[in-house]
Amino acid sequence: MRARDAARLSAVRLLLAAVKQKEVDERIELTDADVLSVIEKMLKQRRESIAQFEKAARKDLADVEKFEVSVLSAYLPQQLGDAEIQKEINSIISETGASGIKDMGKVMAALKPRLAGKADMAKVSGLVKGRLSG
Repeated sequence: MRARDAARLSAVRLLLAAVKQKEVDERIELTDADVLSVIEKMLKQRRESIAQFEKAARKDLADVEKFEVSVLSAYLPQQLGDAEIQKEINSIISETGASGIKDMGKVMAALKPRLAGKADMAKVSGLVKGRLSG
């Protein structure tokens, strides 16, 4: 507020409103993991909006969404690198004994709590799919 950065303030207010809304809807106080899931959901929505705006040649609206993605991303833990993600995937596959694509749900269910907020789960899903089908 003091920096008079209206765009950043607007993005933070959107985040706070989403967190408060979830607390009111579910009548609970959110844990850190719950707040991370709210942020991830908002990021996913923004990325989908960016794709739609770019498809419709609305660069002005896409730029606003990209800025909000950068602001929201700052509230997530540091993202894991590809090597660390592959290491986790290999670990879970060996723990669960997954042998093919039919076991993807079991692998993803085990990975989600470990990688929540630390990696883009859509990217992880693609890596798991490639690993199990290959």
